[in-house]
Amino acid sequence: MHKVLIVDDSKLARMVIASAFRRVRPDWQLTEAANAEDALKAIASGAVEIVLVDFNMPGTDGLEVVSRIRSTQPNMPVAVVSANIQDEIIARARELKAAFIAKPLTDEALGAFLSGAALRLKKSV
Repeated sequence: MHKVLIVDDSKLARMVIASAFRRVRPDWQLTEAANAEDALKAIASGAVEIVLVDFNMPGTDGLEVVSRIRSTQPNMPVAVVSANIQDEIIARARELKAAFIAKPLTDEALGAFLSGAALRLKKSV
């Protein structure tokens, strides 16, 4: 079982992602954060292993969150989840070794990312 963090300023978006998550990985733990600060606290505490972060958030955007995660957790599986499908954003996510998942989120896309994340975590043990 793995612990996953959803970071999105929109309560509705977190609910949609959480619903898909429960269909795909009902046995995994889920935590939510509404902003970058709460997300980084959860990560620093060791409470999560995998992060799904929205790109468009007030203040600190998703790529900045990923950059901060990378400074302390270089191998943590992270995906930027966004409806903002611009090549530049996708390229920046990849530079930060993060996956990019387009919104609207599909169970297939989420499942594929989580499967890959679980494999990465297994290899790093």
